Amino acid sequence: MPSPRIGMPPETPAAALGAPDAGQPVDLVHLRRFTHGDAALETEILGLFSDQLPVTIRALKDATSTKDWNIAAHTLKGSARAVGAWSLADAAEEAENLTQFSNVLERAVFVSKIEQLAKATRQYIGSVSGGA
Repeated sequence: MPSPRIGMPPETPAAALGAPDAGQPVDLVHLRRFTHGDAALETEILGLFSDQLPVTIRALKDATSTKDWNIAAHTLKGSARAVGAWSLADAAEEAENLTQFSNVLERAVFVSKIEQLAKATRQYIGSVSGGA
């Protein structure tokens, strides 16, 4: 059963929708602007994003060049921004700006931070979309 957060009428106050100031991993108000309040579409988009996160993180971990790293980080940044996962998008942007690809420790720190944010984001998505 979908959470009452998804599919709420567009006139619902932002605070009730998990606006960014509510400290949530996904800005549902932002997403709602693009779905016009279509709960099924919101659930589908969030589910696709959640399912793709491990794939993109794996691409970061498996990157063998600066180009591969930047492609994975840029992909994550764009998809996170599309759904309103601002903290995750910011972390991906920081990773994208990595200056020393050869610094394995620095890359590991970025991946760890992104994994933590992705975990919280996926848990939140599950909670607002009934496990989707």
